[in-house]
Amino acid sequence: MVNKLLVTGGIRSGKTGLAEQRARDAGADVVYVATATAGDDEMALRIRRHQQQRPAHWQLVEEPVYLGRALSDLAHGHGTSPLVLVDCMSLWLSNLLFADRSLFQPERAAFLTAVETYPGPLVIVTNEVGLGTIGMDPLTRRFADELGWLNQALAQRCDEVVMSVAGLPLTLKAGG
Repeated sequence: MVNKLLVTGGIRSGKTGLAEQRARDAGADVVYVATATAGDDEMALRIRRHQQQRPAHWQLVEEPVYLGRALSDLAHGHGTSPLVLVDCMSLWLSNLLFADRSLFQPERAAFLTAVETYPGPLVIVTNEVGLGTIGMDPLTRRFADELGWLNQALAQRCDEVVMSVAGLPLTLKAGG
């Protein structure tokens, strides 16, 4: 059974598929928390593809900014806490960076607290951007820094951390 799992990897590395398989294998009720917003046609197509690949009986919560509150609501809104799969941190972080500046620190802190206190199984998907080049502009550098720090904070709070490389899982931190 999954407790708290962080799945990281590069773009198109297979991380979402790996996370979804782990959620399916758990045999629990699943709530998929999607952070993406369809800002253009290509992103809308990506979102549709993800929706079509998920089991139809999974519940969906769309939350682009207030992720801590969404997780807290799920912890208290059911008899038993469902397995929550959050996809993904990089899109959520982008949404936060483009939202009202006053939201960034409190929402980040609220999410990390919600991760620590969530009483059920949790699977979080994130991108690994720390293996590439340094961004040319300040916003790109801040995004990479913030995502790296967020990933480190999540890895500390999760029981298991797996990196997907070419569709293959590489265990970075084993669950116990």
